[in-house]
Amino acid sequence: MKKLFYGIIPVVAFSVIFVNAFFGHMIFVSEDEQVSNKYSVYAHLQPEWNSDSKNVIFEVTNSWYKPEKEGNDVNHVMNAEAKEYNTNQLQYINSKSYVELRHEFSDCQEEWQPMLYRKAVDTVRHEIEHVQGKQLSSNPEISIYPNMDNTNYDNSQQQLKIKDGYAQFIPICTSKDSTSYDYSIKTDNKDVGFDVYFVSSSIQRENFSSSDFDYYKEPGCFAQNKQSYSGTCNDITKDSGLLVVFPDELRPWITKVTVNLYEKR
Repeated sequence: MKKLFYGIIPVVAFSVIFVNAFFGHMIFVSEDEQVSNKYSVYAHLQPEWNSDSKNVIFEVTNSWYKPEKEGNDVNHVMNAEAKEYNTNQLQYINSKSYVELRHEFSDCQEEWQPMLYRKAVDTVRHEIEHVQGKQLSSNPEISIYPNMDNTNYDNSQQQLKIKDGYAQFIPICTSKDSTSYDYSIKTDNKDVGFDVYFVSSSIQRENFSSSDFDYYKEPGCFAQNKQSYSGTCNDITKDSGLLVVFPDELRPWITKVTVNLYEKR
C-alpha cells in the first residue's frame, strides 16, 4: 500500500504541472471581461547616478476592462513565440543615462493570466500581509496598501531631492477615452520616500524636473514622500499613467516597487 502511495504522488505532481503549463492561463480568466496584465520593468542606472544601488525593479499588475469585441474570446492564448520577449533601451533623465529592460507583454494588447503556482504564491503572500496589517484588502485579487509616510526626512527635503531623481512612467490600459483608476504602490526601500503622480501622458516624465511638469491635482491622484500609498483618480484620459519618482539616493543592492492598477467600471 505504501509503495502504491509513493507511486501516486509523482503522477499527481506531474499532472498538476502539466495542466498548469498548458491550461493555467485559462483557470483564472475573469468572467466580467476584466483582464489582468502582470509584468516587470527593470531599470539599471549607469555610473553617473549618485545612488550606491543601480537597480530598480517595478512589479506591475494592471487590470482593465477589454472592449466587448475583444472580450468574447475568453480562452485567447497569446502567441509568445511570435513576440519579442524583452527590449533594452538606453535612455536619459536629467542627462544621466540608464538601461531599461521592458517586458513585451506590457503593451495592453494581450492578457497574461497567472499560472497556478504563481496564483497560489500571490494569494498566500496577500493573506500574510493582510494579517500583518501591510495589506488592507481581504480580497486576494485586489491590493490596497496603507498610507505610510517616509519618516527619514520631511516633504520639503523630498521635493528638493527628487528634482534630480529617477522617474518611471507606468501606463494604464483602457478602451475608453476617459476612465477612472484605483491604484496602490509600495517600496521595500526603507531609506527614502517616493512621489507618485497620475499624469496625462509619458511626456510628463521628461517634464518632471522643469516648470512644464503637470499632473492631475485632484485629491487621490498624487502623493508625496511615501513608502506605501493607495488612491483613486477619476476622469483620466486614455494616454495617462502613473509617474513614480525616487531621489537619487538609493542604497540597497536593489529597490523593488510594487504597483497595482485597477480600472473602475
